Amino acid sequence: MGERIGVYAGSFDPPTNGHQWMIAEGAGMFDSLIVALGINPGKRYLFSIEERLEMLRRCTERLPNVTVRSFSNQFLIDFAKSAGAKFILRGIRNESDYEQERVMRNVNSDLAPGVTTVFLMPPRDIAEVSSSMVKGMVGPHGWERIVQGYVAEDVFQKLQEKYGHSGA
Repeated sequence: MGERIGVYAGSFDPPTNGHQWMIAEGAGMFDSLIVALGINPGKRYLFSIEERLEMLRRCTERLPNVTVRSFSNQFLIDFAKSAGAKFILRGIRNESDYEQERVMRNVNSDLAPGVTTVFLMPPRDIAEVSSSMVKGMVGPHGWERIVQGYVAEDVFQKLQEKYGHSGA
């Protein structure tokens, strides 16, 4: 049958506990999981490509079948095919995610019928966590107390380095 290779892609700016849950689940589902950092030149990021790649590598170092790569100027489906992946792993947190992911799944299926999209729903306690939400909470007095629960310790330290301490 061959090796079951999956791709889990995102901007990971920054990686959250929700991302880590998806990666751990994907590592258990596939022989090999590629965590693919997608780079959109038109988007402004909090962390550089190198910083995000490093955070992802640290978050996945305990998972021997996970590799971290980046791609740009390429559709995810084309990256997946070039990596030999037969699966794209996507997370669905809510109804709007479902609608967006359903459309992309159908388009990807038209472009590459041999690549299957697999959807996972994270547990309730992390279902609403997103990179945008985390970034939006950083700054006000006491932000550390809240944000620390949504990201890994290494990522939290990077956020503290970037924003400093609020004195909470």
